[in-house]
Amino acid sequence: MHVIPSKFPGLQPSIFSVMTALAKKHQAINLAQGFPDFDCDDKLKELVSKYMEAGKNQYAPMRGIPELLERIAYKIKQLYQQNISALDHITITAGATQAIFTAIGCMVSPGDEVIVFEPAYDSYIPAIHAFGAKAVPVRLKAPDFGIDWNQVAAACTDKTKMIIINTPHNPTATIWTSKDLHQLWSIIKDKNIFILSDEVYEHILFDGQIHHSIISHPELFQRAFAVFSFGKLFHNTGWKTGYCVAPTALSKEFRKLHQFNVFSVHTPTQYALADYLSDPDVYLNLSGFFEQKRNFFIEQLKDSAFQLLPCAGSYFILADYSSISEEPDTVFAHRLATQHGVATIPISPFYSEETSTKIIRFCFAKTKDVLEQAIDKLISI
Repeated sequence: MHVIPSKFPGLQPSIFSVMTALAKKHQAINLAQGFPDFDCDDKLKELVSKYMEAGKNQYAPMRGIPELLERIAYKIKQLYQQNISALDHITITAGATQAIFTAIGCMVSPGDEVIVFEPAYDSYIPAIHAFGAKAVPVRLKAPDFGIDWNQVAAACTDKTKMIIINTPHNPTATIWTSKDLHQLWSIIKDKNIFILSDEVYEHILFDGQIHHSIISHPELFQRAFAVFSFGKLFHNTGWKTGYCVAPTALSKEFRKLHQFNVFSVHTPTQYALADYLSDPDVYLNLSGFFEQKRNFFIEQLKDSAFQLLPCAGSYFILADYSSISEEPDTVFAHRLATQHGVATIPISPFYSEETSTKIIRFCFAKTKDVLEQAIDKLISI
């Protein structure tokens, strides 16, 4: 009998798959997986259909259609005051996860090290390992999950090839400031280290905060891949469309791999997005939309046994349940879904080593009636 080799012998299904399956099995309200339960704008769907009917159904250019690239370049200029070359700096991708995988794959080699901030989104470390590199975790400590820059500096070695950052951060809902970017630059400026910046929640910040993109820091951007998601932006995660922004030399390396693992992305969707982005309000109003949902969720749970942690961005919020149970978070989340009918995400799977937390993550990107049903169940615990 032949032996099948595995690059990931110990890798289990993601916690998102596990908790979503549990929610379906027990008919629990799914506040676990990070997607809205409401549809995208009818206008955007009509635009996709329009371009399908118009015959835009063959391969798009590998880097993306020029119309969409120009819209993105304009958006970046308006938001971050940086002149981006539409053709040289932007690549349309099959979602942010593919962009992240490709950026890691085109830069790291066996023996390299990649620094990740934990708790970390679960696609980072498997991608690092897939290309033979080593993930070096820097832990963010609850409840504020602030960055210890001395620890970051100490984690950098001659083998460090890349640092992965994420703002607004999943799962902690924290955001980076301009000071954080300057701290990062002070550490890497004399080193040959590149940055992968996951910015898929760039338009979901609260309380008047602004997004500090890696693109807004000219020196850092010369070493960076910035990744964005139309799925998170326009409530259509199933369309799997995003983009990567990088300087010319890094974009060339990115596209060398991109052309062979995806080549191009769904053509009519690209034309539709190009049209849709002509109105800046479709992304500038997103923070207010989700801030209402966040505020409603916080207000309704203020007298519950859950202690909600600060939420500065993204459509997630963490909750400390230590006053309810001493169970590990994976056990508590399982019981919450099976016995109380609300599926959430435990935080410990976002760490590379076994970690004990009393914290779970809620996704509040849901309709008001679904949030109300979930809140009724949660306040009774």
